[in-house]
Amino acid sequence: MEARPEDRDELPVSSDALLARLDGWGLRYVLHRHKPLRTVEDAKTVEADFAVPGQRALRIKNLYLRDRKKRNYLVSLEQDREVDLKALGAELGAGGLSFGSPERLMQHLGIRPGAVSPLAMITGVTTRVRFVLDAAVRQADVINMHPLVNDRTVVMARDDLMAFLDRIGCQVTWLD
Repeated sequence: MEARPEDRDELPVSSDALLARLDGWGLRYVLHRHKPLRTVEDAKTVEADFAVPGQRALRIKNLYLRDRKKRNYLVSLEQDREVDLKALGAELGAGGLSFGSPERLMQHLGIRPGAVSPLAMITGVTTRVRFVLDAAVRQADVINMHPLVNDRTVVMARDDLMAFLDRIGCQVTWLD
C-alpha cells in the first residue's frame, strides 16, 4: 500500500509526533505542505517552491533495500545519482541487494512507499536498519525530505539532520 495522507495517524510514529520531537530537541526545519509526491519526478514539480535563498539544497531519493542475508538498508542519495545495486552491494559488503517489500518497509521503517526518508530512522534504529548517506550531504546547506508522509516536505539544515541522527543513535555509513 502506498503512502496516503489519511494514513498519517496509523504509522508507528506519526508525522506530527516526529515534528513535535524535532521541535522539542530544538532542531530547525521549514515545513511545506503539498500534493502527495510519490517519485523524484513528482518532487521536481514542486521543489522550486522550497528554495532557500543563498543556500545549497540537496534533494534526495531514498531506497529501502534488503540483502541476501535479510539485512535491511535505507540508502539516501542525491536525487539524480545513478544507482547500480550490484556495485552498491559490493561497496557495502552486502550481496544480492534488492528492493524491500511494502510490508517490510512498514515493519522496519514504520512508513509506506512514497514516504521513505532519513527521518524514518527514528523507527529504523530500533529494527537495526543500516543507514547509508550520500557524501553529497556534506556539501549541502539544507536537505529536503519527507517527515514520514509524502504530502509534506521539511527543509532542514544539514547540521540539524546530523544532530537528529545522533540524537536517535543512528550510525551513518557514508557513500562516496
